[in-house]
Amino acid sequence: MRRANLGEGGPGHYVASGYSVYEEENEQLQEGLRAKVSALRDLTIDIGTEVKYQNKMLDEMDSDFDSTGGLLGATIGRVKQLSRGSQSKVLCYMLLFCLFVFFVLYWFIRLR
Repeated sequence: MRRANLGEGGPGHYVASGYSVYEEENEQLQEGLRAKVSALRDLTIDIGTEVKYQNKMLDEMDSDFDSTGGLLGATIGRVKQLSRGSQSKVLCYMLLFCLFVFFVLYWFIRLR
């Protein structure tokens, strides 16, 4: 803000008073504000980029989970089909599996 005829300086000149000090202080504050706004703008752009990247990753995870869910559903269907068969056959498979795991663990511990 410039004001004409402010004392001895003549029209259009500033007087060596507190007014010019306030102008300098205002300009310094404006520069500080510009720097802060620029930093916020850069930060906002970085946040936007990160959000886009995270959304892309979430979409990929969603499709991976969908495919895994389909595979798991098919496996559960097979288990149900197996359980509908004779119970003695399933029990025999479970017993053989347990014995296999037991021998593998026994062999593994004995080697140590």
